[in-house]
Amino acid sequence: MSTVKVDPNITFSLDAANGTPIYRQIIQQIEYAILSERLKPGDRLPTIRALAVELKINPNTIAKAYGELEIRGVLVTQVGSGTFISNKKPEAPESIEEIRNRKIQEVLGRFMRELEDLGLGKDEMLELIRKF
Repeated sequence: MSTVKVDPNITFSLDAANGTPIYRQIIQQIEYAILSERLKPGDRLPTIRALAVELKINPNTIAKAYGELEIRGVLVTQVGSGTFISNKKPEAPESIEEIRNRKIQEVLGRFMRELEDLGLGKDEMLELIRKF
């Protein structure tokens, strides 16, 4: 799993092991950032090349995600200027709260699996969380 903060408004957390294609994870995270108003109409996204370098993935993966969002009308690409958030909101199949809860469950699941791999039991995990 890799996590990269590409600007103050969006952090990409990509997990090749979770079963969701990387391009789909990028789409979901951009849509969530728009729905939660961290990205607003007119905000410029990183270039395909720059984001691919930051995330250490193939530029075609970024292009596929941006392309799908552009087809949906969520992004607008202006040749020579960049890719921007449009005025159209993504259609949310779930409420922001449901998306947020799902993300929390994903993060906690990974966290707990990693701690279990290190040999910690649930009581030790709870103690670590309390101390943190």
